[in-house]
Amino acid sequence: MSMTDFAARNKTSSQAAAEAALARYEQTEDLIQAFAHLDKEQVRRVAKDQEQSTGPLKGLVVGIKDLINTADAPATYGSPIYQDNRPTQDAAIVQALRAAGAVPFGKTVTTEFALFSPPKTRNPWNLEHTPGGSSSGSAAAVAANVVPVALGTQTAGSVVRPATFCGIYGFKPSFGALPTEGLKTISPSLDTLGILGQRLEDIRHVFNALRTTPEVPHILLQAPLRLSFLHTPWWPDIATDLRDRLETAVAHLQADSSQFEVETSDKDNAFGALTHAQQAVMGAEVLAHLSQERQHHAAQLSPVLQTYLDKCAQTNPAELIQAQSTIDHVKRQPDLLFGNADLILSAAALGEAPTRDTTGDPVLCRAWTALGIPCINLPIGFGSHGLPLGLQVAARPGQDDLLLEAATRIAHRLGTLTIALPELRS
Repeated sequence: MSMTDFAARNKTSSQAAAEAALARYEQTEDLIQAFAHLDKEQVRRVAKDQEQSTGPLKGLVVGIKDLINTADAPATYGSPIYQDNRPTQDAAIVQALRAAGAVPFGKTVTTEFALFSPPKTRNPWNLEHTPGGSSSGSAAAVAANVVPVALGTQTAGSVVRPATFCGIYGFKPSFGALPTEGLKTISPSLDTLGILGQRLEDIRHVFNALRTTPEVPHILLQAPLRLSFLHTPWWPDIATDLRDRLETAVAHLQADSSQFEVETSDKDNAFGALTHAQQAVMGAEVLAHLSQERQHHAAQLSPVLQTYLDKCAQTNPAELIQAQSTIDHVKRQPDLLFGNADLILSAAALGEAPTRDTTGDPVLCRAWTALGIPCINLPIGFGSHGLPLGLQVAARPGQDDLLLEAATRIAHRLGTLTIALPELRS
């Protein structure tokens, strides 16, 4: 799909889009608390300036995760340590958004340093449940229909997991496919920018406007598309309603044998090894990159983060070396995980969003982040408590365009190209 003009497709102006987002913000923010900062007049000024843009994203308002530097708004990284932090320039991704004609819309809530301490944000489907983390505010703002698209970041599962908990699309591109200069770094070998949105088409437009890798404009998917369904070692821990929903989705795909060839993967052990390796590498890198905060501002760290950093400090160096070796081995030989498949299907989370005392477990996302491969959450309905469920699709290294095209084909077959949004008004 080639890039088209966003404003022409949506028949709206930058100012009209901004005003609609501001009105919806007023209706929902007291309930979901998705934003760490929003200057309404600044949004209006930028939207007015962008009316003159001819960029491909003109008419689009985009939530910006508060892990990302912005010159016209604070960047607190979810921590009181940085409550007065005012960057002097935009992160590269925000610069690219402005150049493409989009209107950055506030700073969405992140968990503390994009880690595990639950934030104030609530799930729009049920206010007593988490929207997931760490891109909590971005996912909630999209699901609540404040913005159609928001930026997130993923170091373990921080784009895919909030997307599945909030019932929206969440795309983590290949590592480095979107520019990360100007982010608060916590794990440089894992930190990846991602896009959360209501429509696959919009995610694809935004990705193509911002990417640092060449676009493949015409993807010719083979038929049938080769899919591998991975239970993972955590299959017994996945909620029964989600297991049933996944097996039903796989059966629907198998029934269309002209388009999909689906096999059951036997790579659970490889996935498990990568998951544990990611935890070791992430822990060591987070410990190093938050060393100043830990040394000089320990009293301002949450108990959750203090406990996590203390645990990371106990990592055996030999374990870290083995973990990196495990990741590098599969990076060099992706067939060890993919076999003959083009794409791997798996659960995006262990079930519906839990309550707000946690952001949920990223265990089913860690392996893909470790490998730096593209993956996406596709909403596939609702669980027994009325909260969204998700199917995760992962592609081979660098196959971002194939993944997005295949995701569209899969969602079309499953009848989920148009997603439900919650009724939410204060």
